[in-house]
Amino acid sequence: MQIATAAEWYVTTRLDDDVTYIGEPHILEFYRCNIWHVRGRDRNMLVDSGMGVVSLREQVPLVTGKPCLAVASHTHFDHIGCHHEFDDRAVHRDEAELMAHPTRENTLADPYVTDEIFTKLPPAPYCSTEYAVKAAPATRILEAGDVIDLGDRQFEIIHTPGHSPGGIMLFEKATQILFSGDTIYDGELIDDAYHSDIAVYIASMKRIHDLPVRVVHGGHYPSFDGARYRELIKAWLEEKGA
Repeated sequence: MQIATAAEWYVTTRLDDDVTYIGEPHILEFYRCNIWHVRGRDRNMLVDSGMGVVSLREQVPLVTGKPCLAVASHTHFDHIGCHHEFDDRAVHRDEAELMAHPTRENTLADPYVTDEIFTKLPPAPYCSTEYAVKAAPATRILEAGDVIDLGDRQFEIIHTPGHSPGGIMLFEKATQILFSGDTIYDGELIDDAYHSDIAVYIASMKRIHDLPVRVVHGGHYPSFDGARYRELIKAWLEEKGA
């Protein structure tokens, strides 16, 4: 398999609402985390940070231009790999211990991380059998209802356990933008990981169905609008007999 250079590992696309998508194009789509950079007046916010196989701060200058809070939507390997590169890190209380003490098992690197998840391998010294997320203890512990304030923008924390115990979404009421992590995205949802809870997941989905969202930026796959958001939740609940 070909090996990518560090310089080609990330791509960025600037969207509306001062949001930029950062992606890792050489990871197959199912395993590829969407990294979201949000610009604020006083500081910026990063929602998730990818696999961490190439330095985000070295290759994407956008994330270094202003103080930046790195938020974890949850703590699976594909979402927190570069969190250790940021001084300010936030995660829900129920997964704070995991982000401080990650292992291949508790981050789901086992069994998912193999050479087969890539179209080009990361540059040396990467090795799939030795891959591990680096510890990144939180500097801020999040709870449901907390607000992340960027100066001119406020994002409410919505706790949505089910996929994982500390899964969260971030909702900006003024713009109706939702960063939904792995709770809901336009693709196959995972509800059978070692710490998933299907009954809790169903309760979370019912609770968030009527959220007045305009655009949803999920943890995987392309973004979508509010109508598709409700359609996806309804279809998933029907599939689960709920």
